[in-house]
Amino acid sequence: MSVAADPRHTASRAASVLAATGVTVRFGGVVALSNVSVDVPPGTIVGLVGPNGAGKSTLFGVMSGLLRPASGRVFIDGRDVTALSPQLRARLGLARTFQHPELFMGLTVREHLVVAHRARYERRRFWSDLLSFRALLFPPTEQETDQVDELLDLLGLSDLAATQVSVLPLGLARLVEVGRALATHPSVVLLDEPLSGLDVRATDNLTAAFERVVVNSANGLSLLMVEHDVASVLALSGRIFVLNFGQLIAEGTPEEIRADPAVRDAYLGDEDATAAGVSPPAAGGAVPTDDDETTTPGSES
Repeated sequence: MSVAADPRHTASRAASVLAATGVTVRFGGVVALSNVSVDVPPGTIVGLVGPNGAGKSTLFGVMSGLLRPASGRVFIDGRDVTALSPQLRARLGLARTFQHPELFMGLTVREHLVVAHRARYERRRFWSDLLSFRALLFPPTEQETDQVDELLDLLGLSDLAATQVSVLPLGLARLVEVGRALATHPSVVLLDEPLSGLDVRATDNLTAAFERVVVNSANGLSLLMVEHDVASVLALSGRIFVLNFGQLIAEGTPEEIRADPAVRDAYLGDEDATAAGVSPPAAGGAVPTDDDETTTPGSES
């Protein structure tokens, strides 16, 4: 369904694990986002898509606390966190991954998950480990071992637990970064182009892991994913938001997004519409490329 001002966003905010309402961001005279509202219900995978330069990364920056909006609010579990730092938002249940995995090359897969768990629950040990960079200064407790083992099994990483991340291919490195985010027991994880640069097998492996962690979550974990792989977003997401030139032009189920003429005109050109299982429009819109998003000064998209 195409989007105008929608009073449902106000009603759904309190029931969402994460919500942004009326967000506007300006960089000088450039409006990167204009009155954008999105919400993420508990226990769901939500997609955020749009052409290059649409404002997706800027919205992620606002929701994670890296950018302050000119107007609008961000809520975690109904609490206004607009003025809170990324660190405080993390303590309230928000986690994030980035386009390029940021891992400690001297640590193993298991050690990454242990360190992440300590960042939430054992901060004194976490800082000691962080300063060492190459090994855990404190051996894992029985509780840490049990919880990390469970997460390794869920992600299909058990056989690689003792492997240093420096030798992992990109797809597995991304999976470790997702695992590190999950080890903090968040209520919602922001995934910034997690499938970028992956081959078909790695993509299938990662998307299957996303589905497993949401289905098996005991606390209603949700994922909000920015991604250029339209077919994967449509297959994974229960709800999708579409941005174009900093405005929210559509939201709905995958079926509604496939059929939305505004989306097809702005984003799903012939190539992407065919890949997503949609008959090409009579006059195709712009087709996004694999290049980095066009950026405005001081923004990520």
